Amino acid sequence: MTPLISANQLEEIINSGENVLLCDCRFDLVDAEAGRKAYEESHIPGAIHVDLDHDLSGNKNGSNGRHPLPSPESWAKTKTRLGISPNTLVVAYDKQGSVYASRLWWMLKATGHANVRVLDGGLDSWNGPMGTIPRKPNPTTQAIEPMPYVGLVLVDEVMSNLQSQKNIVLDARANDRFHGENETLDPIGGHIPGAINHFFKNNLSATAFKTSEQLFNNFVNLLGANKPSQVIHQCGSGVTACHNLLAMEVAGLKGSRLYAGSWSEWCADPERPIEL
Repeated sequence: MTPLISANQLEEIINSGENVLLCDCRFDLVDAEAGRKAYEESHIPGAIHVDLDHDLSGNKNGSNGRHPLPSPESWAKTKTRLGISPNTLVVAYDKQGSVYASRLWWMLKATGHANVRVLDGGLDSWNGPMGTIPRKPNPTTQAIEPMPYVGLVLVDEVMSNLQSQKNIVLDARANDRFHGENETLDPIGGHIPGAINHFFKNNLSATAFKTSEQLFNNFVNLLGANKPSQVIHQCGSGVTACHNLLAMEVAGLKGSRLYAGSWSEWCADPERPIEL
């Protein structure tokens, strides 16, 4: 099953009466309330709002990054509260090139929920009706068991990879931030030594993903003979990295992993090396 769904396909599912949970993931890293406000003003009818800070991130301690993953136990409780039962079809969307929708997609997929899709093109692709009445989540009564994140890489493995070079670290940030220029979100600029750069927006044609063939060619040219399983994705805080991971899945290149702590965790320890 492709991880993407078109607006026409989504509209057909909604009109058929099939059970689908629409998750509006709009967010703004500069204005944390902007996504929720936009949702309250207008959204696809029936959608709930899923917030990066409150739903898709755990507690920060100053050294674990700007958007650390919630613990498996906390994430299971959030899925219960949002109404994500094991068989629920979840369709995630945003208006930022599917960045935040990709984070929800990865978190669900990594904890065993396969029935999740991302609306290709996001809200910009939607030509159906819009709603203005916010919907409160309907918690599921099914027991949601905590599951570890499959494909999650911790900082110690990234650190040991500096010597072993077994894996490729792929940084999804813009090229200037990768090179330590114009850093506005983290206190220190630069990148993990040895990492290579693939800006997540290179996966897009306007607001939709490029074709699977285009994405396949782009990543194969970038990675060379390295297998998808050798790719560790990272970015600033583990969000846009999910976009690259999703794009590789669309391309049929499955098995890459996520370093969720990313640059904001890496640079929090002055003992870790930095490259410009």
